Amino acid sequence: QVQLVESGGGSVQAGGSLRLSCAASGYTRSRFCMGWFRQAPGKEREGVGKIWLGLGVTYYRDAVKGRFTISQDNAKNTLYLQMNSLKPEDTAVYHCAADADVSWLACSSGSWWNFRDWGQGTQVTVSS
Repeated sequence: QVQLVESGGGSVQAGGSLRLSCAASGYTRSRFCMGWFRQAPGKEREGVGKIWLGLGVTYYRDAVKGRFTISQDNAKNTLYLQMNSLKPEDTAVYHCAADADVSWLACSSGSWWNFRDWGQGTQVTVSS
């Protein structure tokens, strides 16, 4: 049984930084697609960034490029989202997601879809 558990959310002032973690368990493969999504109040969920584990190929939405970085720790089976220069518009519930049924090409492209597995989410609040 696969499981994704996020942590690291919180409140920060604009310009500050936070690092989210996502502990993954139950996966038998070492190379598959993982991503971070977010959903702000009253808005649809949107993809933030994706990574193809093993190769480290990433894709970010334009709004976070240069500010957010996705990384992985294979030994800990953990995915990270380092968020710098945070803005009030980054306020949302952030979800970790995984999909072992897609190719690395899809993972590294600009396409977004409903990933197969989801974490419960962690709140990020950025005040001005």
